[in-house]
Amino acid sequence: MRILGFSLLLALGACGTDSGDASNTGQDIAVRAPIIIAHRGASGERPEHTIEAYRLAIEQGADFIEPDLVMTRDGVLVARHDRYLSTTTDVANHPEFADRRREQTGTFGTRDDWWVEDFTLAELKTLRARQAFEGRSAEFDGLYEIPTFAETLDLVVMEAAEGRIVGIYPEIKAAEYYANIGLSMADPVLEALDGANIAEAAIPVFIQSFEADILRELDGKSDWPLVQLISGNPKAAITGREPPLEDVATYADGIGPNKMLLWTVGGQPSDYVANAKALGLDVHPWTVRDDRVRSGFETVEDQLGAMFDMGIDGVFTDFPATAVRVRDEINE
Repeated sequence: MRILGFSLLLALGACGTDSGDASNTGQDIAVRAPIIIAHRGASGERPEHTIEAYRLAIEQGADFIEPDLVMTRDGVLVARHDRYLSTTTDVANHPEFADRRREQTGTFGTRDDWWVEDFTLAELKTLRARQAFEGRSAEFDGLYEIPTFAETLDLVVMEAAEGRIVGIYPEIKAAEYYANIGLSMADPVLEALDGANIAEAAIPVFIQSFEADILRELDGKSDWPLVQLISGNPKAAITGREPPLEDVATYADGIGPNKMLLWTVGGQPSDYVANAKALGLDVHPWTVRDDRVRSGFETVEDQLGAMFDMGIDGVFTDFPATAVRVRDEINE
């Protein structure tokens, strides 16, 4: 059972593993509310999950950057949203990797692609990132490499050394799958955070996942705040992959719901935020995009304003500059 509330942990400072001497720095962290989480970095303007996307998000005033974590064949955590590579990299242009393409069947059906776990880190470093979303600029395609989790942590540590505290909000992807092929995720994530001295630098950390089992494992191994992601897909709830809020409150500090759960089918604000808060859970919905405004709103500013009015504690966005501006205007 979590003891401290999500917001309170943030106010007190960074927390670390149960075994570390510096599990709580005791330093105050100036974080404006609601927090702005750069979803895959400033991914609306740069190829997602690149150091350059994270750096731009920091320049734009994001409070947190979000690296999704997957694992290479040699057990290195790297930042990719998906285990497959074709949509976000130039892997198809590398003839030396043509024989790596293979079909794989998973939760969402069968896909023929190149998979991160079939590559070593050295091989992945030869690939270059590209914009995955239709309609967004491809100006920076082919310029940036895939970063490791350690490199992403180095970035926020460097920022902290220069007086800018930016939190890190990693999402553990496909933990069950990786465990089944002999690649555990929990310990490597915690070891990376410890190795980068994140707690000592008073850098806030939230660890998130759609998979409750990995969060429960982390709850027993560390004091870092945990966030259960919720897709709202009825099939996920039926299969037990998305536990009810009452269960989430026993091992996590926050909930990351699909933003659609914040409204009823008829378009009115739902009671989702209030129900989560009643259980002591903070609410960080995903994902707001300037170029994909929710139906019922004329502008993304209107959409963000409505979400902030619901009392959310943070928001994931591909365009952090916009969310920061709207948040700060409301707080003036």
